[in-house]
Amino acid sequence: MPITAGHIRTTIAAYLDQYPEDKRELGVVLGLIDDGDDLTGRKTLPGHVTAGAILVGHDGRVLHILHNVTQKWLLPGGHLEPSDNTLLQAASRELAEETGIPLHVVTPHGETPLHIDIHPIDANPAKGEPAHQHFDFRFLFRTIADIGELQTEEVSDAAWRTVGALHDEKLRQRVAQALS
Repeated sequence: MPITAGHIRTTIAAYLDQYPEDKRELGVVLGLIDDGDDLTGRKTLPGHVTAGAILVGHDGRVLHILHNVTQKWLLPGGHLEPSDNTLLQAASRELAEETGIPLHVVTPHGETPLHIDIHPIDANPAKGEPAHQHFDFRFLFRTIADIGELQTEEVSDAAWRTVGALHDEKLRQRVAQALS
């Protein structure tokens, strides 16, 4: 069964139980759900849900990918697919697709995201997409595996970087806390 508005709402509620300080920011997402917007579709504007993975290796470093379109080092992740049953599953799928690391060597830290990030996405005229926002549900995973075969249509490189290399201060603190 595809991801539903109810699942997104339940995931946000579990997240806010752990991180109540993010309630105001996530009010935008909850408001869109209340308005009946289908946040699972990549064409939904002004934004839609995506799923991301924070993969920590055996040495405590975090996997980053070089995204082809943006030419930025990012965490693995992407849009939801109709075959995804949960946001955690979507994050796992994106992680495996983009990095080639098989799911059987990856362990999720839990069912609740470590971070939900709302960030702007530039217009992409080649895809006919206007500027919009991603509501990125980021889940923490651990592995002892190394990078596999990259999904070269979307990713041109991958590298393990220190937790300090994470750009978002809140995410950096949460990852460091989860690893301690």
